[in-house]
Amino acid sequence: MSLDFLNYAAKGNEFVNTVAEDLNVPRDKAGRIIRAVLHALRNRISHEESFHLLAQLPMALKGVYVDGWKFEKEFIRIHHISDFLDEIRKEDGGLAGYDFGNNQRAELALTAVFNALSIYVSEGELIDVMASLPHEIRQFITKGISEKEKL
Repeated sequence: MSLDFLNYAAKGNEFVNTVAEDLNVPRDKAGRIIRAVLHALRNRISHEESFHLLAQLPMALKGVYVDGWKFEKEFIRIHHISDFLDEIRKEDGGLAGYDFGNNQRAELALTAVFNALSIYVSEGELIDVMASLPHEIRQFITKGISEKEKL
C-alpha cells in the first residue's frame, strides 16, 4: 500500500478552501479558524465521539484535530453558544480578535466550519457529533447548515 501524500494534501486544501470561500477570507485565516473550531469541538465532545469524527476527517485535518490534544483531560460540558464561541476564541489564542471578532463574526466562522464538515463527514456521524453537544449549540449549528443548503 502506498501513501498518497499529494491526495491527502489536496483533500485538506479543499476543506480549507471551502471555509475560506464561504467566509471570503485568506487561506491562512481559514486554517486558523478551522483549527480553533476543531479544537474547541474536541474539548466539548467525548473521546469516543472524537475518534468517530476523526476517522472521517480528511487525513490532513486529522493532524490538525489531534495537534496538542491533552487526551487525559476530560471534557467539560457547556450549555450556551456564547460559551462555545469563547472556547473557540481561547483555542485561537492571540489572533482571536482578528479571526473571530464579535459574536456575529464568530458565529459565521463556526457555521462555515460545520458546513465544510457536512461535506466531508457522513450525515450519520455529523448527527452523532451534534447529539453530543448541548441543545442551544446543536440548534444554532443545525440552523446554520440548513440555511446554507437552501442557497
